[in-house]
Amino acid sequence: MNYYYYYYYIHFFLILLLPLLTFLVYPSSCFTVTPLCCPSRSSILSGRYPHNHGVRNNSVSGNCSSAGWQKGPESEALPVYLSKQKYQTFFAGKYLNQYGSKAGGGVGHVPLGWDQWHALVGNSQYYNYTLSVNGKEEKHGDVYEKDYLPDLIRNRSLQFLDNRSPQHPFFLMLSLPAPHSPWTAAPQYQKEFSDVKAPRDGSFDKPGKDKHWLLRQPTNPMPNSSVGFLDEAYRKRWRTLLSVDDLVEMLVQKLKDIKELNNTYIFYTSDNGYHTGQFSLPIDKRQLYEFDIRVPLLVRGPGIKANITVQAPVLNIDLTPTILDIAGTNLSSVNTDGFSYLPLMAPSLRNGSARSFFLVEYSGEGQSTEDPSCPKLGPGVSECFPDCVCEDAFNNTYACVRALEGPNDLQYCEFADSESFVEVYNMTSDPHQLENIVKKVDPAVLQAMNQRLIKLQSCVGSSCREVKGARLLL
Repeated sequence: MNYYYYYYYIHFFLILLLPLLTFLVYPSSCFTVTPLCCPSRSSILSGRYPHNHGVRNNSVSGNCSSAGWQKGPESEALPVYLSKQKYQTFFAGKYLNQYGSKAGGGVGHVPLGWDQWHALVGNSQYYNYTLSVNGKEEKHGDVYEKDYLPDLIRNRSLQFLDNRSPQHPFFLMLSLPAPHSPWTAAPQYQKEFSDVKAPRDGSFDKPGKDKHWLLRQPTNPMPNSSVGFLDEAYRKRWRTLLSVDDLVEMLVQKLKDIKELNNTYIFYTSDNGYHTGQFSLPIDKRQLYEFDIRVPLLVRGPGIKANITVQAPVLNIDLTPTILDIAGTNLSSVNTDGFSYLPLMAPSLRNGSARSFFLVEYSGEGQSTEDPSCPKLGPGVSECFPDCVCEDAFNNTYACVRALEGPNDLQYCEFADSESFVEVYNMTSDPHQLENIVKKVDPAVLQAMNQRLIKLQSCVGSSCREVKGARLLL
């Protein structure tokens, strides 16, 4: 992550938010606090943990773009504070999964703080979708030149930069569908990466022994049908990202042309990770493991030196307070659970210390009836594939403490199920989380982690920002 502090100037921001980025190599220390799109995006926008913004999953009943979200956290989200600072704000792309639905207020609902609003109704699509354009319905078809959503987001953001007022700073949030399914590449890229396969290292196709039952149910080794499916999905995802490359290149060039590149911070990140074959799970997210909770974070800004990597852990709930801090907002007036990580990047400017632990929480989703793809598991599961691999369930509900304490990095997770199942991993000796060591750990350590977890699950605001705890030795 590259970072630069730049207080005494008008600042401009561009956020590129991509869903479901595979991140199996871990040079970044950025994490999502929940590995699912709607609650994660709600955390990015609000700077709060899910237990404080109330969005549990991708349904309206789970508060995804619900009336409760709109009246509460959305009314206090990032663009609201930037608007108060006279920023010109622009949004384009996927907002929240239930945005634009009748239960979510329809296309006429434009969240507070946005001057220009070009939001996708529902989940990721590339063609044949509906947008809310400043509260008005806009239908799109399947003509590449007019309708391909990644290019439309690019073109409208370029137009916004051309038409902006030079007297005020600007903020753009571009939320692309790529590389989310249905993985529809632009016509010129549909034959690229024909020989690429998903990485076979780490926990790829390893059995999920000693893990929660959902990880124990996939066939191991995976059948050829599952391997072929995930490899093809991997190739298609890469192809969609070529249009994102085009967007980044053209936006950077536009910022050069209007002579604002040196005044603009560009954040490039994702709402959650993704797995392709890890622990024999074909494709998805929603799991507690590093491949689903780690996300990339790249930041470019004025005066940043190339190839600088910051090791301090950053959460997606830190993005809003960091941007507001740079923009000059008094953070004591902002209700967030996250830090501004400006002090971590600029310790000479202001005292700050890196957190040594944080919370990851997820509420599982399931169907009340049997999934026809996997009837043998009965009701309560969801996201099932033809080989009867189900990626989620009602009792795939967990909370974890991820501790980053020197040589003994640790992950401790409790499930809300009838077994009260617990998973513990030594991230130093076992970075791919192959062995659940809960039966080998000193009970005093387990008790300390349990107490830390209870405290985090009820934290609000400043109590979520405790950065140090008693050192734990395995």
